[in-house]
Amino acid sequence: MITLDNVSVTKGGRTILKNISLTIRGKRIGIIGHNGSGKSTFAKLLNGLEECSAGEIRYNSSPIADQKIRELVGFVFQNPDNQIVFPLVEEDIAFGLKKSGLIKSEIEVLVQEYLALFGLSHLNGRLTHELSGGEKQLIALIGVLIMKPQYIVLDEPTTLLDLQNRSMLIKTLKKLEQTLIIVSHDLELMMEMDHIYLIHNNVIFAAGDPKSIIQTYRNLSEC
Repeated sequence: MITLDNVSVTKGGRTILKNISLTIRGKRIGIIGHNGSGKSTFAKLLNGLEECSAGEIRYNSSPIADQKIRELVGFVFQNPDNQIVFPLVEEDIAFGLKKSGLIKSEIEVLVQEYLALFGLSHLNGRLTHELSGGEKQLIALIGVLIMKPQYIVLDEPTTLLDLQNRSMLIKTLKKLEQTLIIVSHDLELMMEMDHIYLIHNNVIFAAGDPKSIIQTYRNLSEC
């Protein structure tokens, strides 16, 4: 359970998020809103990539500052090129495990297990810069999953993907047991969420079931 208590973010005198109070429950959570509404900042707050200017974030009643937040919450960036840092697929997936205490052979076995789990064993030995957009997004996701976080935050995961790669990614997301918090303009994907938050003018404007909240968003978007 993630609780935000009167959270605000201000940068350079500009308010990005204002007085956000909510408790995130459920397995599939969607975050929608117009560009500049504060969605990405909200997502980054959840694993410490951004800090609150005011208020507090708690995980299961404990403040975020008291926890190893990067192990609790994984983050998948919109552009996987911002996340993939090693030239070989297996090296990149293994990166997060370097300080886990596992020996090299154990890490190698885990990497192969995770590639096989998602039907991507054929990518072993491939150069990361040669992968398709969808393959890169999946490798970035596996690099997060292998750390076994309880929550995974994805920022616009389908934006850069063509239809085939989008289908590949969504099929993978449906297999996951972790709680997913997805920021997206992809309203078809958002319709599959359990609960949606609509951020508008830097506040939580509405929250509820996908159908009603997406309709509210459409109404706000009419010129």
